[in-house]
Amino acid sequence: MTGEARLSHTAAMILHSIHAGSIYGFSVMETTGLPSGTVYPAMRRLERDGFIRSEWEKQSIADKELRPPRKYYHLTKAGLATLDSSQKRYPLLAKLFASSEKERV
Repeated sequence: MTGEARLSHTAAMILHSIHAGSIYGFSVMETTGLPSGTVYPAMRRLERDGFIRSEWEKQSIADKELRPPRKYYHLTKAGLATLDSSQKRYPLLAKLFASSEKERV
């Protein structure tokens, strides 16, 4: 089974969000408008399936900013390929993220 066949709309939104620069959980939630109860389980599945990888930031960085450490997410090669195929399956997502990028500039 290919990554495209298993990719839900929610997972596609999360992959687009991570690719657009929202690389920790809360920023993915802000970008997509999805709640934590949707985002974090979906990211665990995406990581389990090899589409994203995660790493914790150094404690010293979080301490400097007086907050807990963040877990950063990045697309894998499989994630990038799946992102490309998801753009064909969900063409409006690319437009959505492109328009939100323009708003931030």
